[in-house]
Amino acid sequence: MDFGIFNIMQQRDPAKTAKQVYDEAIEQTVVAEQLGFARAWYAEHHFSNYSLCPSPLMMCAHMAGRTSRIRLGTAVVVAPLYTPARLLAEIGMVDTLSNGRLDLGIGIGYQRYEFERFGVELDHAHEMTDEMMEIVEQGLSSAVFEYSGKHFKQARSSISCKPIQKPAPPIWYAGGDPGHLKRVARNGHTLFVTGVLGGVSRMKQLREQLERIAVEENRDPLSVRLAVSRLAFVTKSRKDADHYINCALYQQRLAVSLKMRREKVSNDYIVQEQPYDDEPDIETIRRNLPVGDVDTCIEKVVRMARELKPVHIMIQTQVGDMEHKKSLGAMELWAGEVIPGVMRELGLARPVSA
Repeated sequence: MDFGIFNIMQQRDPAKTAKQVYDEAIEQTVVAEQLGFARAWYAEHHFSNYSLCPSPLMMCAHMAGRTSRIRLGTAVVVAPLYTPARLLAEIGMVDTLSNGRLDLGIGIGYQRYEFERFGVELDHAHEMTDEMMEIVEQGLSSAVFEYSGKHFKQARSSISCKPIQKPAPPIWYAGGDPGHLKRVARNGHTLFVTGVLGGVSRMKQLREQLERIAVEENRDPLSVRLAVSRLAFVTKSRKDADHYINCALYQQRLAVSLKMRREKVSNDYIVQEQPYDDEPDIETIRRNLPVGDVDTCIEKVVRMARELKPVHIMIQTQVGDMEHKKSLGAMELWAGEVIPGVMRELGLARPVSA
């Protein structure tokens, strides 16, 4: 099990420029490598301040030149918004530029607001992702490939820039579609899970579902690979913990608005924060998330690790308008105190790369 950081590149404060958001994400990745984190992950979203990162592959390519050891991942490439030829070519190029450090996260997507602006039907996203997964697996493993499906067609082709990693960069999948989970179990991919603002119960259900599917696919259920994405913040300040929780709730309010297509947008792309049905209160969020002092975070992560048995835990310290210096400070506490404490409690000497 190892640890990484996730940066969504959110812009809660309209006065903050995109350049500032990008510069902070770059610095957080550089610092993450210095602190010993195994991976840095970047989101993909479009047309709103929910995230200013429209291309996680482009971000990985940029960070390949700013780092030397940390693995760089897409969390995730929204498969239905791509054409197969371009996606495969960019995967090969980024893996080459990073000297084989790319982790390829692929997902379905969920924000109807985005899909409408790409002219793609969200209702077709599951089928399109299934086809894209098949094309990516084939294109990365074969010298020549072709494909003809309901949504995508690819003439006989060869990708000129092949990935350095053999047979291909590892694939990490986000989603709970049963058909996709079969592919994950069958091909040894890693499943991303996130509890958002909730506890571990939903994530545990997905692990159990994946284990059942592994048995159906004649695979060892204990061999399934799970990665956890978690809103998480360690601090010695109650005030900073409260503000982080407020930012986490802000992020989820925007996500729900964009998913349900009831967003209110000002200045062309700034989504207005709106409460949603059945949203948890602040104290429930505090109980669910690893947010607080060092001992609190160690206790919650250890409990989560024992229940979910993840190969990787991705933490998000940057959210909403959380101050950059405080996000960096939280990363330092994670690396210096929380992660060593978690590994001791689990009987592991140090993080083991997934």
